[in-house]
Amino acid sequence: MPKPLKIITAPHKILTTPTSKVKKFDKKLKNLIADMIETLKVQKDPPGVGLSANQVGYPLSLFILWPDQKKKPKVFINPKILKKEGKTKSKKKGAELEGCLSIPKIWGEVQRAKRVLVEWYDEKGKKHKAWFKGLEAIIIQHEIDHLNGVLFTSHVLKQEKPLYKEKGDGFELLEI
Repeated sequence: MPKPLKIITAPHKILTTPTSKVKKFDKKLKNLIADMIETLKVQKDPPGVGLSANQVGYPLSLFILWPDQKKKPKVFINPKILKKEGKTKSKKKGAELEGCLSIPKIWGEVQRAKRVLVEWYDEKGKKHKAWFKGLEAIIIQHEIDHLNGVLFTSHVLKQEKPLYKEKGDGFELLEI
């Protein structure tokens, strides 16, 4: 029976340490995937759209992509971005802010590629390659960063963008 796992929050070493490749596609892996999906299911404020294994304490190259809970979640094992195209545009007012379940209540604008070509394995060990765009491309880049030990906040700071903290129904600028 799948059970929600505890999400690890920053600062924790596992979040800034690159993960290891998955070598065994076994029952243990299938159980971890089921637990990760269950973990995403119970995230409400904000809802989770992606989750990497290191966010729940497993230093494995694995993440779940689930931007629409009406559809089936997608499992990415040992993913690699082969190609990136275009850049998301800064919208100044009302920009899309990126957040992370491991950095609660903190948001920032991150410029990412609009489209990504990704190669990965599914839970059965079958290899896939496909292009993703829009929100899925952003989530994939965010989750692969996790697998590489990179948090979104480092991109925000490198790109010299502001970070925001949730306050009531809105956001306030986070002084760093």
